Amino acid sequence: MKFRLLIAGLILLIAGPAYAAQVLVSIDESSQEMTVSVDGQQEYVWPVSTGTRRHETPTGTYKPFRMEEEHFSEEWDDAPMPYSIFFTPFGHAIHGTEHVANLGRPASHGCVRLAPEDAATLYTLVEEAGMANTTVVVNASAVIPVTENPPPPQWLVEKPPQRLVEKPRQRLVENRQYRRLRRADDPFLESFN
Repeated sequence: MKFRLLIAGLILLIAGPAYAAQVLVSIDESSQEMTVSVDGQQEYVWPVSTGTRRHETPTGTYKPFRMEEEHFSEEWDDAPMPYSIFFTPFGHAIHGTEHVANLGRPASHGCVRLAPEDAATLYTLVEEAGMANTTVVVNASAVIPVTENPPPPQWLVEKPPQRLVEKPRQRLVENRQYRRLRRADDPFLESFN
């Protein structure tokens, strides 16, 4: 009997306490960054792409309710959404993207896009901690003041490139017989005079 108690004690000692980490995923739309904290300690900061003005990412505090390692969007042409963590009932998710060049600026249709390797790390972290122990917070964008007379874009200020070969100017003359303008050097119309 004592031997069984000793074995059970060793198993409990090795297994450790039944404790789940608390994961906080904070998305700042103004800086286009995601900060991931575990039990109050910041673990990761990643660039993201949130929704554009036309397709905004909803702000607020959410609990993820569904996870799919390989998901394809039914709404957006079967777009791949690897390591999806859905946090709204309208289909908004945190997921990996092929469009890593757009990270750091709004570019999505409302989801929160991450680099695929960052999305895999987050997916594993949430899977281990559990969706019930994960909170997703999306903060609204800061209001960017608009000046009354913003400077024009540089491409408007710069002179356009000059043509390498200039076309000769064409001289137009009136053709009285046909009451229209024609090119003076047009041999076809010359034959009608």
